[in-house]
Amino acid sequence: MQISKRLFLSGMTAILIASPAVAHHSFAMFDAVRRVTLVGTVKEFRWANPHIEIRLMVRDAAGEEVEWTVEGASPSSLARRGWRRTSLKAGDHAEIVVHPMRNGAPVGVIVSVLVNGVAVGARP
Repeated sequence: MQISKRLFLSGMTAILIASPAVAHHSFAMFDAVRRVTLVGTVKEFRWANPHIEIRLMVRDAAGEEVEWTVEGASPSSLARRGWRRTSLKAGDHAEIVVHPMRNGAPVGVIVSVLVNGVAVGARP
């Protein structure tokens, strides 16, 4: 009985330690060497855990409108850098520099953001 109890406690400890790793994904799918500048109109800004998300409508080289999904850090992390829930809103003109997905999908992770010509998160 003592061995079963130890085994159970060891198993539960392993599960609890591993849980945060399972809940968070890797950024390995993004090309951390390349930078792409996206210029367009904010369709949606989601201030939610685990990461903020910006939907940006961007014209491609052929003039077609493409919806990009841009991911950032957590709201609490960005708030410490001066971001707010109201930093972006639908209709804003944005210039966002991202590390794009390696597979070419219109998805990126934020490097920097300008909204209506003003840097988001820039402290005076």
